[in-house]
This record gives sequence, C-alpha cells and structure tokens, in this order.
Amino acid sequence: MNQPAPHRLQSTHTSSGRLSVFFFLTLGMLISAHLSAQVQKKMTAKTANRAPESAARYAGPKNWKLGVALYTFNRFPFPEQLAKADSAGLKFVEGYTFGRAGADLKDSLLMNLSWSGIAKLKQQVSDKGLLMESIYLTGGKTIDKWTHEFELAKKLNVKYVTAEPPVELWDSVDSLAGVYGLKVALHNHWKGVSAYWHPDSVLAALKNHPNFKVCADIGHWPKSGINPVEGLKKLEGHLIALHLKDIAAYNDPKLKDVPVGTGVINFPEVFKELQRQHFTGHIIIERDTQDKPSNLPSVIQTVRYYNEQLGLTPKRGK
Repeated sequence: MNQPAPHRLQSTHTSSGRLSVFFFLTLGMLISAHLSAQVQKKMTAKTANRAPESAARYAGPKNWKLGVALYTFNRFPFPEQLAKADSAGLKFVEGYTFGRAGADLKDSLLMNLSWSGIAKLKQQVSDKGLLMESIYLTGGKTIDKWTHEFELAKKLNVKYVTAEPPVELWDSVDSLAGVYGLKVALHNHWKGVSAYWHPDSVLAALKNHPNFKVCADIGHWPKSGINPVEGLKKLEGHLIALHLKDIAAYNDPKLKDVPVGTGVINFPEVFKELQRQHFTGHIIIERDTQDKPSNLPSVIQTVRYYNEQLGLTPKRGK
C-alpha cells in the first residue's frame, strides 16, 4: 500500500483543525446571541411589568395632605385659628412664627415663646386632633435668628419648614436644616418682592443645597405672569408642598387672592399635573385676603371644591 507523503498529512490535519475551531467559534457565538436575546427579553418584560406596578402603588390625591395655613386666620390668636381649621374639617395646619399665641401665653408672637410656651402650643394642636407638620419661618438677616426658629420648629416636631431665606444665607440655612433634620420648602411671592418669584430662581437655589425643597405658592405665580401648571412642570421632583390659592387676573401684583375655583387658575390641570408627577405632599389652603367676619366660609368652600374636583370624600367631615 502506498503511504501519503508527510507534507500532505500535515496539510490535511491543519485544514481539519481549522474547520473544528471555526465550528466551535460559530456555535459559541450562536449560543451567546441566543442567551443574550433571552436575557434582554426577560429584562424588557420586567421593565414592562414594573411601570404598572409603580402606577398601581401610587394612591394619588387620596393620600395628599390637605390642610390650611393658619395665616389664613391671622386676625385671630392661635387657639381660634385652630378652632377654625377644625371647623373646616381639616386635619393638617401650617403655623407661622410671627403669629399671636393667644391670651394664655400673653399674646406673645410664636417666635418669642419660651420652650414651655411651645409645649403648650403643641398640646393645643393635639387636643384639637390636628397635625402641624410644617411652619412658616420668618428667619431674618442673621444666622442666629434662623437658628432660633429652627430650634422652635424642631420643638414643634414639624417635618419641614416653609421659608424664603436670603440668597447670601443659602449655604448656612441649608446646613442648619441638615443639623436639625428638617427640609426647607422654598416659598415664592411675586416679582419685585421675592427672590423666588420665578421657578428658574428656585432651581438656582436648589442647586448644591440638598436640604432645600419647594412649597409652590401657585396663587402668587400669575401675579408675575407665570402659568402655575408650567411652573409645576419646571419644579418636578422638588415639590413637597403647595399653597393653594386663586387670583382674578394675570400680571397684576396688586391683586389680592380670591376663593379657589373663582379666578384664572386652571385647577383641574394643576391637579392633573400633580398626579402625573406622583406628588405625595401637603396641599395647604391659604388666604391673604381677610374676609369678614373670617375666611372660614371660603376655606370650607375650597375644601368642597377640592373634593369635588378630585372625587374625594372628606376625611374629617363636620
């Protein structure tokens, strides 16, 4: 039998080896592609399932915390303010440090009360079955004044403070908020009065200040020509509270507020935008106008309007 030449044997073995390597490389690539496709399919399915679950977990307006700013009743001392909030069927109240504490506390301003006086205020709130989870701080131009009011807020066990700190104190107030474990909800007035009149100026304040959040006063925005819905969109992700009020026209800073639902603000769109953002914070009714004998009827009207618009049943109906 004739034997093949050595160089022909080597050529045959080399070709066979190359074919084997090519086969296994191709097979590996096919298996890898198949596994990758399966993993991607599972990840897509999980992502698709996650969105509805997240939406299902969001309870919407029924978990918004509807309350009233006690400043709404600023013609009256603290105990009467609480009584009016209670009569409106509300659970949450927002205090303010320049309010009058009442005859039992020598009608002192809240910011000037002793710690025992603050304890009496807390008891009055509790006795009415109300919750004060926020308070408006006056602050001032010195860090000492801000420190005192943060201490007061901490004694009241609020969850956040509403304020308009001076630009030059942003860093210091943010640091204080961190020390006291409170968030500062930046509040806005109108152009020419407030550094926070425009949503863009609020965004500038939020930058590099982790303890700053936002309490948007949607009734003040129209005075500066700002559509409240557009303002809310700009501040998405930062809102923890709203001051709920209405106004009769745009671009007129001299105007006083009107009862919610009777002015130019499109509240159905406001509520729709809050739901889109999955808002979960406080909705604080506030009146600057002082109707006689009091603002209680307009607050009750606002509560009714709010519940009707959102299809809610009052939680503390009277």
